Amino acid sequence: MQPLQGITVVSLEHAIAGPFATRQLADLGARVIKVERPGSGDFARGYDKRVRGLASHFVWTNRSKESLSIDVKHPRLADALFRLVAGADVLVQNLAPGAADRLGLGYETLAAINPGIIVCDISGYGSDGPDRDRKAYDLLIQSESGFLSVTGTPEEMCKAGPSIADISAGMYAYSNILAALLERGRTGKGRHIDISMLESLGEWMSYPLYYAIDDQPPPPRAGAAHATIFPYGPFEASDGNRVMFGLQNNREWVSFCRLVLQRDDLANDPAYADNAGRQAARPTLEPMIRDILRQLPPDEIRRRLDQAQIANARVNSVHELWSHPQLAARQRWRSVGTPAGPVPTLLPPGSWPEDPRLDPVPALGEHTDRILDTLGIDAAERAALRAAGAIQ
Repeated sequence: MQPLQGITVVSLEHAIAGPFATRQLADLGARVIKVERPGSGDFARGYDKRVRGLASHFVWTNRSKESLSIDVKHPRLADALFRLVAGADVLVQNLAPGAADRLGLGYETLAAINPGIIVCDISGYGSDGPDRDRKAYDLLIQSESGFLSVTGTPEEMCKAGPSIADISAGMYAYSNILAALLERGRTGKGRHIDISMLESLGEWMSYPLYYAIDDQPPPPRAGAAHATIFPYGPFEASDGNRVMFGLQNNREWVSFCRLVLQRDDLANDPAYADNAGRQAARPTLEPMIRDILRQLPPDEIRRRLDQAQIANARVNSVHELWSHPQLAARQRWRSVGTPAGPVPTLLPPGSWPEDPRLDPVPALGEHTDRILDTLGIDAAERAALRAAGAIQ
């Protein structure tokens, strides 16, 4: 039996934060009913066509769900949606600010009918405060949270490649919902969860915040290198390829100097004895280290780093991640169905004796008829609604 088997989640979701949270609930066995607008559905379906005609974001975040495609403003369907949600265990929504309340799907309204319901609202800035009504997208929150100010090169700020503001909000929604389900098991009562993308990424910014406390200078933008620990980052080998490695303590510095750089004089120099000294001396120390490593092939650098017990890594491309030997050795790849046929998928992180649920990514409206039938809308009425464009 999967951990969340028997739990029903209704989600009015789009893009990444909401879908990422609910996909993980589905992975653990929850029934997730994804409500989408007829015709276009979740707008993430149209982001690209890279997965054999399907959108990469959508395939990633929507497996194991049921697609209910309805016009939520149609009176007959609004009533059906309300009954569906009121009977669910969890409602997740990341619509525009205030949209769920206008549909009659606010927590207070639903809890009056179903005291055990858990409602998770995901928004850019939260349910109150001066910014509550502002729309928010991933890059905008990366900007608002200060993330861009510490990411990139000294000359140019850079966004994170993946949608980390959405991902962080999705993860906190997921973990808060799991905690609320545990709480409900003890008290019988549900909970309103208010997830803010700004607060989620703000939590992830806590190290730079503390580093810059009391108006101290913030961490500088340092490209792919660590801004405040040295040496820690990519270093070029003799063939032009880069090796990534990082030192975490003073013992490792001594080992690095003796076994990798083969410079005992640096190991014994008190000016470099701790990270603060190495960071202060970085303008002198960094060119010296780079000159030594540029004379060595990457395999030799990695051999010496391993000998010195210094953590290191290859600088892989996305294509190389597909064939990563560690993922293969741990049998992390599976196959998941989509409207375009099966595609490979990674197992979600974690260790279970059995595979998580990996049901197909749904086509738009694939489950509309079956769900509406359970809500008392028969085939003849569905045909009329479909002809009017109110369902798909």
